[in-house]
Amino acid sequence: MGLNYSIAEEVFAAFPGYRRGVVVARGVRNGGSPAGLVAMLRSEEAGARQRLGLETLTAEPRLASWREAFRRLGYKPGDFRPSIEALLRRVLKGQDLPAINALADIGNIVSLRHLLPVGGHAVDVLTQDIALRPASGAESFVPFGSEEEERPPAGEFIFAEGGTVLTRRWIWRQANHTLLLPGTTAVEINLDALPPVADEALRAAARDVMDLVGRFCGGSCRFAVLSRESPAMGLD
Repeated sequence: MGLNYSIAEEVFAAFPGYRRGVVVARGVRNGGSPAGLVAMLRSEEAGARQRLGLETLTAEPRLASWREAFRRLGYKPGDFRPSIEALLRRVLKGQDLPAINALADIGNIVSLRHLLPVGGHAVDVLTQDIALRPASGAESFVPFGSEEEERPPAGEFIFAEGGTVLTRRWIWRQANHTLLLPGTTAVEINLDALPPVADEALRAAARDVMDLVGRFCGGSCRFAVLSRESPAMGLD
């Protein structure tokens, strides 16, 4: 029996226009990014610096929507920055993003190009269904780069495999558990959209993900949009 991926109704009740695009890629070859992919990452960084300014960043509509969503959920956006804002702030301060591996770098390229939160999780390590849902308060989270266990409070939006948290505060910080590693052979990549992002803009970003994964990692890709009308999908 295959694994399932779902988004809880509580998420859509709070944010009816929210959609999550999901690219599932299997049979991929990950590893160090080739020069062409790193050059693409540097090009997107340069493009972001030309289009955006650090002082006016929070007024950009695609970021403002996430900051407002975080405020409504009680996550102070100055303390817990949405992942796309944190990424852009690093770039606009003149920092080059590290070349991590091909799959991780593809996520950053598409995130910068389309100003969307993009996050990837290794599927080949999963043994249980995954879901974006409110926490019960009993789940465990070990953040990337740490060995300290945290327990998100009840009601916090988490992305989880059973009782193991993969991402806290919706799109804030990822865990060690499903990091994209050189040996990853199957991945699901999330592209998150709040209004004013239209469906076609979300699909265009997903097409870029699939094109880059195909070019640099091989394998086969498929794409689905999780929404209030269609909140679940199979991962196989």
